[in-house]
Amino acid sequence: MLAHEVHGSGEPLVLVHGLTHRRQAWYPVLDQLAEQRQVILFDLPGHGQSPDLVVRDGDVQASLRVALQGLFDEIDLESPHIAGNSLGGRIALEAAADGLVRSATTLSPAAFWWGAPDFVYVRAVFTWLTASANLLSPAVPRLARSPHARRVMGAMVSRRSDLIPHDVFVDDLRGMRRAIPAMKQIFPAAEPFAAAVPSDVPVTIAWGEHDRILLPYHAAIARRRMPQARHVVLRGCGHVPMADDPAQVAQVLLDGSAPALAAQAG
Repeated sequence: MLAHEVHGSGEPLVLVHGLTHRRQAWYPVLDQLAEQRQVILFDLPGHGQSPDLVVRDGDVQASLRVALQGLFDEIDLESPHIAGNSLGGRIALEAAADGLVRSATTLSPAAFWWGAPDFVYVRAVFTWLTASANLLSPAVPRLARSPHARRVMGAMVSRRSDLIPHDVFVDDLRGMRRAIPAMKQIFPAAEPFAAAVPSDVPVTIAWGEHDRILLPYHAAIARRRMPQARHVVLRGCGHVPMADDPAQVAQVLLDGSAPALAAQAG
């Protein structure tokens, strides 16, 4: 059973956080979304308050898919909208390809790169981030009291991490450390997204203008590989854009999960 919470009313929208993050990543946009959607937040396996990631038969993607389908079954969701950031964006695309959702909106999805050598940088960044989280953990509660320090420590992830409250920032770094075992299982299985999404499932791919983890040239690859999708640039945003510009990100999520858009695609 995955840790989850449900807010608001309207068409269901499942939000999937990124690698080493947790469901609270979506809190900056939650209120605006919950005015028009039933919003489901959850922690991925091995993240936040969810149980550890257990990979069945060496298939990471299938194990994550089973966990997502289990969540849908548990809270009686049938073909919801889905949106995700980074790894969560990849999971959203896979769910769209599997016909599990009625629309998919992705924020810098971990899905588009040339091949293994191109992925070395991404893996190195996460190795450095998690090592830094371990090294700095004793000092983070004190350092994070300063908005400037939060902005410096979080610069690789977000443009405006100074806007993240002190307690949330500290818990995010604890969450990063908790997710290291899951990260070590997920990375070796990483490969570019190559599945076909049915034409009646609308897809939005948004990319942070200042993404330092999945670099903006990945957005150009996404445009070439998925020309049928709606492509959006998140101005002034980094890799995890929800705190950078909540209003802009919430609007992208609402537009991507608009019932009229799904009906038009169908």
